[in-house]
Amino acid sequence: MPLLVRGRHRRLALALVLSSALIPVPLLAQEAQQLQEMTVTGTREGELKSETPAAITIIKGGAVGFVKPAHPSEIIGRVPGAVLMQTNGEGHTTGLRQPIGTDAVYSYLEDGVPTRATGFFNHNALFEVNVPQADGIEVTRGPGSALQGSDAIGGVFNVLSKPPADKPEASTTLEAGSYGWGRFLGSASDTIDGWGLRGDLNLTHSDGWRDATGYDRQSAGFRIDRPLSSGALIKASMSVTNVDQQTGANARLSGMDYKNRASDNYHYLAYRKVKAARASLSYEREDADSLVSLTPFVRWNEMDLLASFLMSSDPSAALSGHQSLGLLAKYRHDFAPWRTRLVTGADLDYSPGFREEDRLRFTKSGEFFRSYTNQGRIYDYDVTYMQASPYVHAETSPFSPLRLQAGLRYDAMSYDYQNNLSTGAFTVPNALTSSATTSTYYRPGDATRYFSHLSPSLGATWAFSPDLNTFARYKHSFRAPSESQLFRSGQNSDSIHLRPVKVDNYEIGLRGPDRGDFTWETGIFHMLKRDDILTLQDASQRISSNNGKTRHYGFEAAASWKFLPEWTIGGSGTYARHRYAGWVARGTSGNVDLTGNDIPTAPRVVHNATLVWQPKGDWLNGLTLEAEWVHVGPYKMDDANTNTYSGHHLFNLRGAYALAENLELFGRVINVGDSQWATNATYTSGREEFAPGAPLSVFAGITAKF
Repeated sequence: MPLLVRGRHRRLALALVLSSALIPVPLLAQEAQQLQEMTVTGTREGELKSETPAAITIIKGGAVGFVKPAHPSEIIGRVPGAVLMQTNGEGHTTGLRQPIGTDAVYSYLEDGVPTRATGFFNHNALFEVNVPQADGIEVTRGPGSALQGSDAIGGVFNVLSKPPADKPEASTTLEAGSYGWGRFLGSASDTIDGWGLRGDLNLTHSDGWRDATGYDRQSAGFRIDRPLSSGALIKASMSVTNVDQQTGANARLSGMDYKNRASDNYHYLAYRKVKAARASLSYEREDADSLVSLTPFVRWNEMDLLASFLMSSDPSAALSGHQSLGLLAKYRHDFAPWRTRLVTGADLDYSPGFREEDRLRFTKSGEFFRSYTNQGRIYDYDVTYMQASPYVHAETSPFSPLRLQAGLRYDAMSYDYQNNLSTGAFTVPNALTSSATTSTYYRPGDATRYFSHLSPSLGATWAFSPDLNTFARYKHSFRAPSESQLFRSGQNSDSIHLRPVKVDNYEIGLRGPDRGDFTWETGIFHMLKRDDILTLQDASQRISSNNGKTRHYGFEAAASWKFLPEWTIGGSGTYARHRYAGWVARGTSGNVDLTGNDIPTAPRVVHNATLVWQPKGDWLNGLTLEAEWVHVGPYKMDDANTNTYSGHHLFNLRGAYALAENLELFGRVINVGDSQWATNATYTSGREEFAPGAPLSVFAGITAKF
C-alpha cells in the first residue's frame, strides 16, 4: 500500500504537506570560487568553513590517497577526539564526543545521503562505504545541522566520492602485507561528449592476525556527472559492497591469555556477512540567487550475523535487512540585504525491513566455544520504517564580521511492525549445553509506533580578520529507538514504549587560518543527554527504560605547522569527560547509584600527531615520509569504576616515492614498537577481559597511473 495512505499515518501525511509547502519551483545557477576551505555537509552544498558554526574536520582526498587506510581508523583517527577501534576486518566501534561503543549516536553519509535508514542503524557503517577510494571525508564533531535528523548526536561522517576526470585517466594499485593482507584498487574516468564517467573497484583479502578472523571484501562504485543545457547538473552514483568475514568482533580474552596468547579467539565460530547497495540521482539547478536540489535514492542492505559478543548471554544467528526508497529535497534562496540565505526542504524515507533470528546453544571446551546446535526460530518479523522530515535553515549577516544561523527540523517517523510468530512470553534454553536452565523471552504483538520530534539549532560566527574567527552554537538533537530495540524484546517484557533519547549540545570555538603554513583551531563543548535508554536487571528479567542521563564535555584542538620548507608537524588533542549524570542500576541485592561515575570505555585523553618530511633534493624529489603517534588515554572498565585500562601509545610509519610521473611505490608500518594494546577492555563477571589490538604489521605496494 502506498506510503501515507492509511489513516494511522496521519502525522506523516501532515509532515509531507508541510514538506511540499517548503519546496518551491526550480530556479537557475551560480558558481563562486573560494580560496578558503569549504564544507558541504551542513547544507549539502559548498559553504565557507569559517562561516559555519560547527566543529568540522575536512580530510582531503590527497590525505586519504597517501594514508591508503586498511581500516577507517587509520584516517578518521586524525580527527580531534575521534577514536575508531577495529573489531574485525573493517568493522569498528566509534567514539566521538561519546564513549567508544556501538550506540546509534552517529550519522553516516555518502555524498550527503544516509547509508542506512535511521531504524536500521549499524555501528559498523563505514565498512559499507569504500573509504580508501574516497575524494575526502568531512566529519562534523557533535550534532549535525537542521539537515540531519535522528542519530546525528556524537558526529556526522560524510564520505565524498571522486568526481569524473576531464580527460581519460586510469590507475591500479596492488598491495600486500602481514597476515595474508592483499588489496587491489582500480579506477578509470573520462568525460565523453559532456558525460563525466568514473568507476572504482576495491578487492581486499586478509587472513586476520588472530585465529579465524579472515575477511574478504568486494566494492564497486560508479558515478556519472552531466551538465544540462538548462544550466542544471545531474549526478548519478551507485555503490555496491560485499563483505564476508569470520569475526572476532571485539572478542575479548582473559587477562592471562591477552598477555600470553593474544592471537587466540574463543569465539571463532562467529561470522558476519554484509551486502549493501545504494544508488542516487541528484538534480541541481541554480540561478543568480536560488538553487533547487532533488536527490531520489534507493538502497538495499542485508546482514547475516552470528555475533561473537552475544555467545555467552544471548546467542543467536540472525538474518536482517531493509530496502529503501527516499528523497532529499532542498530549495535555497539568497537575498541581497545582509547576505541573507534561506534553505528549506524535506527528507523522505520509506524502508521496509525484516528480522529472522534463531536461538543457538553452544558447547564449550575451557574458554573456547567449540560447536553449537540450532534451537529454532525465536524472532521472525517484518517492520516498515517511514519518515517525513521538513526543515528550515536561515543565515544572515547584519554587519560584515557577523554570520548568524538558525535552523528548525521536524521529524515524523513510524514503525509498522508485524510479528510472524506467536506473541507474548516464551522460554529459551541457556546459552550453554552444560546448563539445564532456561530464560523467559518476549515477542510483542503487531504494533505501530509513531515518533515526532522538533529540533532547533542556533549558531553564530564572528570574523576578527580573514584568518581568525570564532563560533558559538546550540543544537538540540535526538535519537529514535531502532527496530531491534523496540521489537526484538529479549527479556524485556515491554520494549515497544521506549521514547527517543534527547540531547542538548553547546559549544564555542576559535579558528585560525585554514590554509597556509600554519593552521589551527580549538573549541570546548558541553552535551547533556536525557532519556537515555537504561537497561536494568529487576529480579529475573531485564527492563529497558528511558531513565538514563549522561553528561559529556571537553576541550578539542588541532594544528598544522610547516616549520621548514621540507618539514610539517601536525596533530590533534582532546580532553573530555563522559559521566553518568543520573543512572541507577537495579538488581536483586538492591539499587546501585552510578551517578557521577565515569562511563566505561570513555578515555579522557585522545591524541594524534604526525611529522612529515618531503625533501627537495634531485634524487629524493617525490619522496614523502610520515611518522605518526596515536595515544588513547586510560579509561574505566566497568560502571563501578573499580578497574582501569591504562591506555596505549602506538607509532606508525608511512612512505611514498614517485619513481616516475605515473609510478609510485608506497609502504607503511603499523604499530612499529609491536606494543600490546586493546581495542576494548572491560571488567565483567569478576575478571578483566581485553580485546587485543593488532601487533606490528607491514604493508607495501605500487600504484600505476595511465
